[in-house]
Amino acid sequence: MPFQVTPFIMLDGNAKEAIQFYASSLDAKIVFTQTFGEGPQNPEHPLPNEAKDRLAHSILKIGDADLFVADHFPGETYQSGNRVQICITTPDTGTSERFFDALQQGGQVLMPLQKVHFSPAYGMVVDRFGVTFQIFTQRQ
Repeated sequence: MPFQVTPFIMLDGNAKEAIQFYASSLDAKIVFTQTFGEGPQNPEHPLPNEAKDRLAHSILKIGDADLFVADHFPGETYQSGNRVQICITTPDTGTSERFFDALQQGGQVLMPLQKVHFSPAYGMVVDRFGVTFQIFTQRQ
């Protein structure tokens, strides 16, 4: 797989409701869900109670296409311009680094490209046109 581009809808606490709506409205299959509370916890940065039930990630299959839906973390800025983001899935960290470095030119890094529990290289950047991209590297 060279890479994949997926729309990513970010909501403010109602992502679970949204994926049920999309499942029934669009004949979507819910492939995966995980709340912030179900993810690995960092004792140095305890998860606030209001974050535990929010959806950290979900994958819906609509026909042959994927749609990602999640909630913003409590306290993050939520505005109409950052509701729909683009997630680029790459097969290796080299491709992720190349894409991330190019997109940040004249833009703003929201989360540096780094190793996280679900990816060897993941980061978020707003490009110079105001579009938010999530760069996600698959595990080998």
